[in-house]
Amino acid sequence: MIVSRTHCCHLQQNITCHHLTLTRFHTLSDRQNSHTNQRSVAVVRIIHRGPHPTVTVTFVILYSLPSQSRKYRTDSVKLSVEQESSEGLKEPRKVLYEDTYLLSAVNYTLKKDHVDKESGNVGDATDMLERTTNGTKYESNKGDKQLQQRQVSSMSRGKKQLNKQDQNVHSQSRKVIDERIRRKKDVRRNRAVQHDQNAHSNLQKVTKKINEMKDQVIRAKAYLSSAPPSSKSSLVKELKLQIKEVERAIGGATKDSDLSKSALQRMRKMESSLSKARRTYPDCSSMSKKLRAMTQNAEEQIQSQKKQVSFLFSLASSTTPKGLHCLSMQLTAEYFALAPKDRQFPNQQKLHDSKLYHYAVFSDNVLGCTVVVNSTVSTALKPEKIVFHVVTDALNFPAISMWFLLNPPGKATIQVQSIDSFEWLSTKYNTSLRQNSSDPRYSSELNHLRFYLPDIFPALNKIVLFDHDVVVQKDLSKLWSVDMKGKVNGAVETCRESETSFLRMDTFINFSDPFVAKRFDANACTWAFGMNLFDLQEWRRKDLTTLYDKYLKSGYKRPLWVAGSLPLGWITFYNQTVALDRRWHILGLGYNSGVVRADIDRAAVIHYDGIMKPWLDIAIARYKDYWRKYVNYDDSYLQRCNIHA
Repeated sequence: MIVSRTHCCHLQQNITCHHLTLTRFHTLSDRQNSHTNQRSVAVVRIIHRGPHPTVTVTFVILYSLPSQSRKYRTDSVKLSVEQESSEGLKEPRKVLYEDTYLLSAVNYTLKKDHVDKESGNVGDATDMLERTTNGTKYESNKGDKQLQQRQVSSMSRGKKQLNKQDQNVHSQSRKVIDERIRRKKDVRRNRAVQHDQNAHSNLQKVTKKINEMKDQVIRAKAYLSSAPPSSKSSLVKELKLQIKEVERAIGGATKDSDLSKSALQRMRKMESSLSKARRTYPDCSSMSKKLRAMTQNAEEQIQSQKKQVSFLFSLASSTTPKGLHCLSMQLTAEYFALAPKDRQFPNQQKLHDSKLYHYAVFSDNVLGCTVVVNSTVSTALKPEKIVFHVVTDALNFPAISMWFLLNPPGKATIQVQSIDSFEWLSTKYNTSLRQNSSDPRYSSELNHLRFYLPDIFPALNKIVLFDHDVVVQKDLSKLWSVDMKGKVNGAVETCRESETSFLRMDTFINFSDPFVAKRFDANACTWAFGMNLFDLQEWRRKDLTTLYDKYLKSGYKRPLWVAGSLPLGWITFYNQTVALDRRWHILGLGYNSGVVRADIDRAAVIHYDGIMKPWLDIAIARYKDYWRKYVNYDDSYLQRCNIHA
């Protein structure tokens, strides 16, 4: 069934009536808004015109007036549901993450998702509103009764035809909705570009005088460079003096309104000195050479500064902040002061229960693990069903264990393990082969441990693996019911060219090598690590860990791909990955990706991929609050180590 355009009641003196167009049901009942004294009544009619029945929903919005003048017509706004009861109309069910940028922001859908195939654009709200506004008339009570009498006979004829068309119609409606989403994103992107252009234009307007004064300084320096080195003429002295005066006048001004009145006088004096210089040094070719030399020198300085900034950012991202190092040392000392019996976590009997929701994070970062666990548990509808498995190295095992002993995750269960406790790892697989890289993010054993999940958790059937730089914003229980279609890995794709997270297979993989070219397609869709659902049963059946070990050894012999676990993941899970809805996992918060707030708020998991991690000083300020709210900065250990918001 589809929701047709609505009809409004007759206007009364004290009642305001609005036309509404709905794309899905909200609730077929009276609604009361306590803030605005607004009351709406839903009137449902089933009308037969042609072979297909149509449900017409009327929402009459009543705004309450003062009590002495309030009048209602109760005879024309009753809820007509007798016919629906007889035909078995079901209450709509709530569906997670069904928001689709349409006019209706209500996250509900019909349980059967019936859509009339002949309706074309699946409830084109704009056309409906125009048709409603351009002369919709309301049937009399007598006409309504006649329509209700006809609906019984035509309902039985149309029901069979609707059932046959369900699958095709649902597919068609999905395409239309996706197209609307795409158009909305294009509009929003164009608006952002226009906004940037306008902002740049406005900036030029408010800094016009400042830019002119800076140009004067550059021209004056160019004339000075044309003068003989030993020249002590009055013009040379005048130019040097004017340069100092203009630079002092500019100072720290960022817009023309910051300039003083004397700055404009200095600007005029500088222009007078430049006029003298033009008459003294009329050789244009010589001047152009000087300007070209100055331009080249400036470009070299810019490139040098960029390299320095890049190096410093890389250094900052790979260096442990002083506060985090202090926190690990404090917690480690406290851990070894505990008696062995006090180092045990509760509810360890749940660790192997495959009916629970098992999450894993491999990390050596105390705060990173804390945010992942806290955000997952605090947003869960059933935290008692959550089991968290934290795996770290031997150096950080005491600190992370002590933190969660002091700060247990509510009703959830937690386990902390050291990679050194996996004795089977060195005997079953040749773990001495690791990628050659100076970046510990790529060469770390914790980074590659994700490829041994079936061996680490032999009793589990499914698991969700997080990176330690993610934040969970919504309940993830629906993720466990995703149809994996016989695949091993569930992940969000990164193969849309219009998005900043776009990556190609040949970005990190060497397709010029025959070993790679004959096994993989360079145009295959890529996907992201950060939040992945793994079917461990299928993984074991297809023995993908052995395949990973084979590729790892091949890449050690010759350069088949760049360092990191992502290209190895692409080839290990090649044709073994099912695409998740993009709203489950959004990337781009760890670099200047331009991801907008609306997309962040809609995502279930947000990912600070990139080098600007949220626990570092180089983190992007506008994204940091999403991570910071899950850290208890009042904790005594954080206060002691000067870790503040």
